[in-house]
Amino acid sequence: MGYLLEYDETNPISIETYGKRLIGKTFQDICDEDDMRKAAVVRETENYEVKHENKKRKGGLGELVEERYFHYQSNNDARPDFDKAGVELKVTPYKINKNGSISAKERLILTMIDYCSVVNESFEESHMWAKARLILLVYYLYRQEIKNRLDYKIDYVQLFSPPEEDMKIIEHDFNVIKDKICAGKAHELSEGDTLYLGAATKAATSEDRREQPFSDELAKPRAFAFKNSYMTYVLNNYIVPGKKTYESIVEGNIEESFEDYVVKKIDEHCGSSELELCYKYEVNIDKKPKDLGAILAYRMLGIKSNKAEEFVKANVVVKTIRVENNNKIKEHMSFPIFRFKELVEKDWENSTFGNYLRETRFLFVVYKFDENGELRLRGAQFWNMPYEDLEGNVRKVWKETKQILIDGLEVEKVNGKNYNNFPKASDNPICHVRPHARNAQDVDELPDGRMFPKQCFWLNKEYILSQLDENFLEE
Repeated sequence: MGYLLEYDETNPISIETYGKRLIGKTFQDICDEDDMRKAAVVRETENYEVKHENKKRKGGLGELVEERYFHYQSNNDARPDFDKAGVELKVTPYKINKNGSISAKERLILTMIDYCSVVNESFEESHMWAKARLILLVYYLYRQEIKNRLDYKIDYVQLFSPPEEDMKIIEHDFNVIKDKICAGKAHELSEGDTLYLGAATKAATSEDRREQPFSDELAKPRAFAFKNSYMTYVLNNYIVPGKKTYESIVEGNIEESFEDYVVKKIDEHCGSSELELCYKYEVNIDKKPKDLGAILAYRMLGIKSNKAEEFVKANVVVKTIRVENNNKIKEHMSFPIFRFKELVEKDWENSTFGNYLRETRFLFVVYKFDENGELRLRGAQFWNMPYEDLEGNVRKVWKETKQILIDGLEVEKVNGKNYNNFPKASDNPICHVRPHARNAQDVDELPDGRMFPKQCFWLNKEYILSQLDENFLEE
């Protein structure tokens, strides 16, 4: 049974114009209208809606739009969905946060990484870039209270091509991933390795593994994906009109990679004291801000605010590290607090802390006290946690913490001070659990109903020191 397409499948603008008719519709509306038109549906329609309303079903809503609205057979072809126009269709959720801002709900999966073929691909000729160069983005609003996901509403439909200023970083990210596979380390890939384009895990079960070309060790299946942070930036600055853009670190073309450029810009100030930098960039030190180190880093990079466009897109977090004159670090590094009840409901692969470390790239800005007690800039380095550390000791501490909460946290009061059995810094070489509450009243409910001061995971100061470039520690 044939059907008549209502768009020109060779013309991206025609495809977008037809796609914009989806705005304001729910996925149920798409199905109902398709039935009313008695259009020829590509695949059997019996129980079609039932199959697609399950929230846990990945990719189902995109498949529904492909087949019930655009009327082409959904497939796993490496070519773009609208091959004659070079357009890829991506149906993706966004959410409204508590503060009223909007963000992408998840990363945007582009295509599976074939470890054995990608090593022979250039960026321009890669399957990834064929999928990413021109995308018809269909954004629907995710709302937790909606039980049947066919009732989600589509709010934005727009063609998107990564802008020129992003291209160099995306290409560099692609080559970082490819080089790691070429080095026989596909099993060690992490989203924290890169900035905008990540290697996201994509497996039916946590046990799924695939062969890689230059190692006998099996690796988790992964897909090229635009990171959640990048897609949030795209949503706010390209898809939703009238949104304020952030300042950019790079203006025009640069010879080196983005990361080398950033490090070089900060290294130009090596030897300057924190006080001298405050005077130079007119930062008020009378009320010393808690994030002074990050503020100075942004000023050195030419950013007047504390939001750099490239860092927002890439989920780069600036961390200031202060090294003592004796080459030791005084303080452990803290991370956002965790909720006790939320932690016990997650598994490691989907844990908030695990995902934070997998997906975040850090810019360490390192200062060291001189012989006169003056804090002086030593330089900067990009860092993300090595795979073996994350999946080894960090995973161990997280699982121990979960088990302690399930069994019931043990709390003992000695001389008026509370002691507990959360993992301590002396128990693990990489991380531990400590309070991160503002005061004694800043508490959270334990699984057993008791209230207890809020906690967070911390990286041990000795571990942080071991990750720093040795040049920062030389006299």
